[in-house]
Amino acid sequence: MSAVSCSSVRATVAPKAVAKRDAAKAAKTAKSVSLATPAFAAASLTGPAFAATEALSQTADGVGVAVGGAAAVAAVGGLLIATDPNKRREDMKSSAGGDEAKSVADYFNSTGFERWNKIYGETDDVNKVQMDIRVGHQQTVDKVLDWTAGMDMNGVTVCDAGCGTGSLAIPLALRGASIAASDISSAMVGEAEQRYNAEVAAGKKAPAVAPKFEALGLEECSGKYNMVTCIDVMIHYPTDRVNGMISHLASLSDDKLVISFAPKTMAYSILKRVGELFPGPSKATRAYLHAEEDVEEALNAAGFKVTRREMTATQFYFSRLLECERV
Repeated sequence: MSAVSCSSVRATVAPKAVAKRDAAKAAKTAKSVSLATPAFAAASLTGPAFAATEALSQTADGVGVAVGGAAAVAAVGGLLIATDPNKRREDMKSSAGGDEAKSVADYFNSTGFERWNKIYGETDDVNKVQMDIRVGHQQTVDKVLDWTAGMDMNGVTVCDAGCGTGSLAIPLALRGASIAASDISSAMVGEAEQRYNAEVAAGKKAPAVAPKFEALGLEECSGKYNMVTCIDVMIHYPTDRVNGMISHLASLSDDKLVISFAPKTMAYSILKRVGELFPGPSKATRAYLHAEEDVEEALNAAGFKVTRREMTATQFYFSRLLECERV
């Protein structure tokens, strides 16, 4: 997932000017990415982080988006969003017996695992888009690690829900935290455990309590922890399920909750919708954007207040990160 950073929007900027600026950037990004060849198309729009414009590179050579300025982008974007087709999404759900969670698990245990394991790994066998997403995701992880840098993590209990291949869980464990790492994909969580064991075998100091890796969906996570983290996972949850998911994660945390999500703005919505017009084999799960005010309202209702927030925006990756504390 050119970068359109929500964090750059200040209260002193007029709303119309912000909308015009974001739409113009969306147009520039869509136009530039549409010139990419299919060789840049191996990453997924609907992976654990929002790679909105990347989907455009999955079109055939020569397919582009003609735009005539911010007003045109806004008008066309509104039409695209309004006419969002659901047939493909219903087909995906139907193929998993009507179970959306299962369709996500199936994807990340097969094609999705192969793709995202490369992106979250160290191999050079990645294209420009995949490398950009790798960098963006790592920036989000590094921000969480920076936020906890001043904490003595020895003995701190952490639930990393939706741990993926362990990009956050492993460094926290190596700093002494007692980690419960889970992911809906058994392939992903198995990879995370292997990577942790490789770090210890290479000489890294193991924590007093070995991390626990389990294949669990978010709703299946249980227990009580000092901190709960959920990074780049909410994109798989539709609006009508996000509040419940946030409430459940909040119920697991005694002190801190750290989450990230793909923010819902006009610019991102347009880019996402344009990408959906050109489905490719890698886009096998649904992608949902969420308005920051709605997420914060759900957090407040669950007894948490936002204490810090960051925006990570690379060329193909956009993620809003929130640190919350129990009130």
